[in-house]
Amino acid sequence: MRTIKPLIALAIILVGSVSCKKDTKIDPVISTFYFIRHAEKDRTDPENPDPELNQDGLNRAIKWAEVFDPIALDMIYSTNYERTTMTAAPTSIKKDIDVKFYDPRNFDAEAFKLEHEGQNVLVVGHSNTTPDVVNKMIGIEKYNSMDDNDNGSLFIVRVIDGVPTDIRLKID
Repeated sequence: MRTIKPLIALAIILVGSVSCKKDTKIDPVISTFYFIRHAEKDRTDPENPDPELNQDGLNRAIKWAEVFDPIALDMIYSTNYERTTMTAAPTSIKKDIDVKFYDPRNFDAEAFKLEHEGQNVLVVGHSNTTPDVVNKMIGIEKYNSMDDNDNGSLFIVRVIDGVPTDIRLKID
């Protein structure tokens, strides 16, 4: 009889602690990544490997800044090219966030997701690298290289508790 009472008391404590844990809610960890291609580039010199944006591109870069205005960005990444840094610049200035360079050829999606867990991040790339990086982020080969005239696609990858979802929007 003496051993039964302590066992019953222990059972009550265990059941109580388990039921309390069910009531405890943990907020999900949400990370959102926005991927765009650089805006329209100056094509007057086809031999120039690093052209700047043309006037349409400058206008689009300003438009991207307006698109991202209501979004609380934590970080902005760009490849180290004139057209990508110029695309990122209006958003960078408006948000007062320095642009950090990345190399899409050496992009480690898992490390990137971990580094930016719980953040909102803008990434500016190219027609052939942006879909590839998005594919790495979502873990499947879903998107092909973009058409060379597509400067208005916005890929959004949201990672909730480690599970990615994605959508592609056209902003024109």
